[in-house]
Amino acid sequence: MQPLPHKYRIIISGGGTGGHIFPAVAIANAIKKLEPSTGILFVGAKGKMEMEKVPQAGYIIEGLWISGLQRNNIKANLLFPFKVISSLMQARKIIKRFKPQVAVGVGGYASGPLLYMASKMGIACLIQEQNSFAGLTNKILGKRVQKICVAFDGMENFFPKDKIIKTGNPVREDAVRTEGLRNEALSYFGLKPGNKTLLIVGGSQGALSVNQAIKASIHSLENLGINIIWQTGKYFFEEAKKTVEGLPSDRVKVYDFINRMNLAYALADLIVSRAGASTVSELCMIGKPAMLVPLPTAAEDHQAMNAMSLVKENAAIMIRDQELNNLLFSEIKSLLSDQERMNQLSANIKKLALPDAASVIAREVLLLAKTHSGV
Repeated sequence: MQPLPHKYRIIISGGGTGGHIFPAVAIANAIKKLEPSTGILFVGAKGKMEMEKVPQAGYIIEGLWISGLQRNNIKANLLFPFKVISSLMQARKIIKRFKPQVAVGVGGYASGPLLYMASKMGIACLIQEQNSFAGLTNKILGKRVQKICVAFDGMENFFPKDKIIKTGNPVREDAVRTEGLRNEALSYFGLKPGNKTLLIVGGSQGALSVNQAIKASIHSLENLGINIIWQTGKYFFEEAKKTVEGLPSDRVKVYDFINRMNLAYALADLIVSRAGASTVSELCMIGKPAMLVPLPTAAEDHQAMNAMSLVKENAAIMIRDQELNNLLFSEIKSLLSDQERMNQLSANIKKLALPDAASVIAREVLLLAKTHSGV
């Protein structure tokens, strides 16, 4: 691979989950919109979803042999030092061939070795920390990079204050366009007009504990006379379908995955969700009351930190995983019957929205590129 004949050349590295990949692609798209002649190369981890999703978005990607430490598989960790050395060597080769002015890290296994090597080779670096509690890799990289784009306040607890820029997290633009879509959404989902709608979202993989709690309370929830849209993820879908058999089909809908998320958001009066950074940013943009159930196994409990950043602003309600069976139904019932409280949560969460995050980050990347290219 020869260096591309572009005015600027940018490497974007990271992935592992949709929560990392989407912001990365959104930043790339924003860079191309601002400076169409920019050459962009993605670097991900072999075998991870970015190796499929990034090409689908129209970008070239190279893979590093890298993965995280396995908490429950000590044997697998024996290869970890070799993977790190291999990834650093491969990252160096990629950087030498592509000759980028800037390397951007969005989190995920590949961003560590790529940005470490880029910084060591004198390449300008920028990282995007999506969560309110910085991960270990980004905390290490924060000392080496030029700029750190964040979505939450208080990030000077993890990074040098003079490098921090509060930009927000890029969100799926098509998912947060909800204005004037309620009637279309009612038709799309085939739900009864006039009812409040509860939306339960566990992400594309689902959230087992949330699904189990909804399963246990589905008949009680249906008795509230509300509409229910339940996204289960693929693993719980068949069980959920059996659970709702016999319930009114114009009030209870179950999906493994929702393709038209903007319509689901448009119809929702209350949303129950995990608290990943991308999800939290989307909820702020749409301004709907939310009940957040942080994933308890998330690294450094960062989902709980994300949720707390909203709770302390009276912008969301948090329920811990272990409290789901005891609290979920009663909290949903209580909130749906208190319109004033719902209006308050809605108004407060919307205040926390940071629109145009991808464009703001893209401008910072291009500013670094200009500074380090002499253009």
